[in-house]
Amino acid sequence: MHGETTDLSDSSLRELGIHRIEVPVPFVEAGGPANVYAIEDADGRYTLFDTGIGTSDGIIALRAGASQAGVDLRALSRIVISHGHLDHFGNAQLLSEESGAKVYVHDHDREKVIGDARFAAMLRKHRAYFLSLGVPVETADQMQAAADKSPSQIRYVEPERLVSIGEGAMLDFKHFSVKVKHLPGHTPGLICLWAERQRVFFADDHVLARVSPNPVLDLSQGEGETKFRALCRYLEGAKWVRDLELEMVLPGHGPAFSGHRGLLDGLFGFYDRRQAKILAKLSAGPATIYELLPTLFPRRDLPRMVLMLSEVLANVEVLEDSKRVRVVERGDVVRYGAA
Repeated sequence: MHGETTDLSDSSLRELGIHRIEVPVPFVEAGGPANVYAIEDADGRYTLFDTGIGTSDGIIALRAGASQAGVDLRALSRIVISHGHLDHFGNAQLLSEESGAKVYVHDHDREKVIGDARFAAMLRKHRAYFLSLGVPVETADQMQAAADKSPSQIRYVEPERLVSIGEGAMLDFKHFSVKVKHLPGHTPGLICLWAERQRVFFADDHVLARVSPNPVLDLSQGEGETKFRALCRYLEGAKWVRDLELEMVLPGHGPAFSGHRGLLDGLFGFYDRRQAKILAKLSAGPATIYELLPTLFPRRDLPRMVLMLSEVLANVEVLEDSKRVRVVERGDVVRYGAA
């Protein structure tokens, strides 16, 4: 989407004892089925990096893929979760029950995995914040009603099953070792795995070949000065990844690929163009985040409203950090203007 990459076959993964299992995801924004990586341990067991979504179709696909790969899901040494989105941790509780393996997650995404950050509850708790973005009351009501009706597709993880994992932790496998890299952006607690010697990078949703890693609005760290600025943090981490010497990137969706530098350069240009559009609009006069939506999206789509607000707000925050945009009106509704 943002640069030329080359897909790599799963056979190159199996040489390292890595088995990629695809699990279908029932929403198109994910960019296709989610990857579960079963990695061979030295003692004959497996480490699971992500678990897929916990729908009936997801569980069936996971079990079928594991069986085809010869992976015994009851013989897990640990379950490592890349980040707290349901298409990546939805089967963690079930697999932990069946195998006895602990579930490793970064502290900043812990509340998502245990269910303390349910979407409907977040909308209700932070309703005033969404209104401050310029979202009309009627639209906010519709967003809340839709979220309240949305069925739960996963089981959350019992807190006693969790183990904290963070920056710099080392994980040893049968054929290689990795260092855990905390790369916040897509979520505050997203982690990747870096096998420096083999030049392999488990990128989950931090680097994707086919879709942009959406900087989702996240209020788990507050609304004010402590607010998580998703795209600002994402770009910091993505620039670090760009400088790595890599032969293989293992994403959260899609096949392994090479060519991460061209991909990321294209992504940086993509965001530069989006920010230029926003800046041009604000140069013509102040606007709320909601009023800026048509600048990037042809129509306001209720099911995707939070994703669209997230994208616009995140790009405005990058412009704000670089002193090209500033808040010109702060009250019940916040308006931005060119600096």
